[in-house]
Amino acid sequence: MTDPVEETLRLIQSKPEGILQSELWKELGVDSRKCSRIVKKLEDAGIIERSEFKKDGIKTFLLRAKKMPVNPSDLLAGDELIPCINCELECIVEECHPLMDWMYQLAIVQHTE
Repeated sequence: MTDPVEETLRLIQSKPEGILQSELWKELGVDSRKCSRIVKKLEDAGIIERSEFKKDGIKTFLLRAKKMPVNPSDLLAGDELIPCINCELECIVEECHPLMDWMYQLAIVQHTE
């Protein structure tokens, strides 16, 4: 069975524009009270941000995942920095020039060693 806190975080992270708390509990299939407790845990841990939002005159909250610092070791393939990990470009991998340049440079370095 999936941990509800992890499931909630994944759902919030999948919505870069944010998700309304009033919609979150419905998508999770839990009641609003349980959702509020989960959201509070994530907010207290500093993983998400919660801001007031009015929808159809009703107050709810907009939830967004905070950008967390990247672990430097997650950016490496061997000793080489992977350019895509922290990239914010929206591209097609097969047509990404920074990635192709990086792969070309990696191939040259490994080929010449």
